[in-house]
Amino acid sequence: MSENAEDKAGSIPAQSDGAEAGPAGETSGTATLTKDAAPGEILLKVTGLQKHFPIKKGLFQRQVGAVRAVDGIDFEVRSGETLGVVGESGCGKSTMGRLITRLLEPTAGAIEFEGKDITHLGVSGMRPMRRDVQMIFQDPYSSLNPRHTIGTIVGAPFRLQGVEPEGGVKKEVQRLLSVVGLNPEHYNRYPHEFSGGQRQRIGIARALALKPKLVVADEPVSALDVSIQAQVVNLMDDLQEELGLTYVIIAHDLSVVRHVSDRIAVMYLGKIVELADRESLYKAPMHPYTKALMSAVPIPDPARKNAKSERILLKGDVPSPISPPSGCRFHTRCWKATEICRTTEPALLELRPGQRVACHHPENFEDQAPQDTVLLTAAKEAAELVADEVLAESAETSAAVAAELAEEAAAEEPASEEPASEETASEEVAASEETPSEEAASAETAEASAPESGSQESTDK
Repeated sequence: MSENAEDKAGSIPAQSDGAEAGPAGETSGTATLTKDAAPGEILLKVTGLQKHFPIKKGLFQRQVGAVRAVDGIDFEVRSGETLGVVGESGCGKSTMGRLITRLLEPTAGAIEFEGKDITHLGVSGMRPMRRDVQMIFQDPYSSLNPRHTIGTIVGAPFRLQGVEPEGGVKKEVQRLLSVVGLNPEHYNRYPHEFSGGQRQRIGIARALALKPKLVVADEPVSALDVSIQAQVVNLMDDLQEELGLTYVIIAHDLSVVRHVSDRIAVMYLGKIVELADRESLYKAPMHPYTKALMSAVPIPDPARKNAKSERILLKGDVPSPISPPSGCRFHTRCWKATEICRTTEPALLELRPGQRVACHHPENFEDQAPQDTVLLTAAKEAAELVADEVLAESAETSAAVAAELAEEAAAEEPASEEPASEETASEEVAASEETPSEEAASAETAEASAPESGSQESTDK
């Protein structure tokens, strides 16, 4: 029994050594899942993704509810692009990042990476994929092991994946440290000897060690000084061009997101309310929540320091994800909410090319529910916090867009009516033939009613 136990214990490192020593592509430890995605092709596809954290109480720990952190989102990330994700705290951004990197098990939905379904892969199935998908965590204090040196932390991906870089692990780790702006001599130091910004740089170096295809960055520059943020952002841009990386950047700073992102997804209470390219989103936001976020971005213009701010102040706080509002989840704080917003959840529709919005009454576009015009009580209270200039501008732009679409529709109708077909002519003839019969029927009705009217007159007399 002891010999068998020793054999089993010795077989584990022997297999890992074989995976490290074997040629690239012949072992599961170094094999990639699929072929590399070409620039512009879909690298990551998420469909109906959900994550509900159960709430349990009582002696038997029965589930009495659930925190709906992510409650059904759909999006795609193409190879070589940067997708920015913005939203208030508690809207599910970080949870979404951990789901697509498979650090959390999804409750429902599907996650596809390079065409392969990775939604429910186990530890062994995810191990070869860890080379291609990495994450930069939000908290640099808890993401680094305080008992390990920086050299051990940054070199861990090479050891776990069985990769031997050219020149050795130590040389490669020192090169990575210099790339992210740290001193290579810090190789033997511990995490507690660094500041918060320096620890975040260490996390970035660890995530980029194996040259992954997809990097999910959760607040990568929030812990850095303002003077250092631009350096790190430019560094990530340079590495993207050099290594062909694809980013999903989660951030609160809308200025940073605008600088680094190709497309931007706006999340609110576990849902994506708007998804559009950078220029369209910042030039003409279509969801009221997006417009409120954009109004909070400070304008770096000293000449406008005394100008009146037109910031949109939202009513109250974000509702609880345990019991989100019915219908549109933003209707409790929206100044345009009507009854349809309270009862019907809007779908994420592509109203403009490349711009998808989930709203019944979008900004800068034709109203999707023009028949519902009575504002809710919460909307009237929220409108008091919005500047009159903003409300007037919103009404003018929406009316202008609606008029423009109506003119385009009117211009298209004559073009379609020009080629009159024989069927149309026959329908007109049939209509003209039916007209006399209708007149005859009306005449008969008049004759039938004449005696009745005469009898009524005699009765009156």
